[in-house]
Amino acid sequence: QVQLVESGGGLVQAGGPLRLSCAASGHTFSNYAMGWFRKAPGKEGECVAAISWSGGSTYYADSVKGRFTISRDNAKNTVYLQMNSLKPKDTAVYYCAASTSTEVITTRYEYDYWGQGTQVTVSS
Repeated sequence: QVQLVESGGGLVQAGGPLRLSCAASGHTFSNYAMGWFRKAPGKEGECVAAISWSGGSTYYADSVKGRFTISRDNAKNTVYLQMNSLKPKDTAVYYCAASTSTEVITTRYEYDYWGQGTQVTVSS
């Protein structure tokens, strides 16, 4: 079992940065691929970024490419999502997830563990 706890969400003005963190506990963190998803009211959830177990491979949704950066520190059992140039349309609840696959995973059904989510609100 893996427990995931997100932090770093909040209210930010458009154009500003925010960094989300997801701390994992319970199992060997480096065995898991990790992803960040978001869900806004009335919209489909989407995988915005994902990273392989080693950090050597990453994925970004087109909507965030060039603005968001996913990274992980296996020594600290933490995955990060650095979000820059935020836009009001980035407003959503952001979730981190862990998959027993070691490679990049972008479909939510392949993730085994989920955090409770952190709200990100971008004001115009």
